[in-house]
Amino acid sequence: MSTKNLSDRELDRIIEMAWEDRTTFDAIEFQFGLKEQEVIELMRREMKPSSFRMWRARVQGRATKHAAKRTFEKGTFKSSRQKQITHNKISKR
Repeated sequence: MSTKNLSDRELDRIIEMAWEDRTTFDAIEFQFGLKEQEVIELMRREMKPSSFRMWRARVQGRATKHAAKRTFEKGTFKSSRQKQITHNKISKR
């Protein structure tokens, strides 16, 4: 998939996934078909230069962003503030 064919909603989701520490570039490629270099180019194009530099410094060499470098098998992490999923409309803590 070309970055030119992406909707605004998809662009926002890719940027969100790229910012998340535990979402790998492999997951972005699987979902949107963009390789790591294409994600970097997209981030460079869509973000302010200072924000891009900050993101790039954070991501570069980070083991959690690359599936081959991970020391754990699954990237599951659940924040203590994340709500439980139930069949009720209002989730309980």
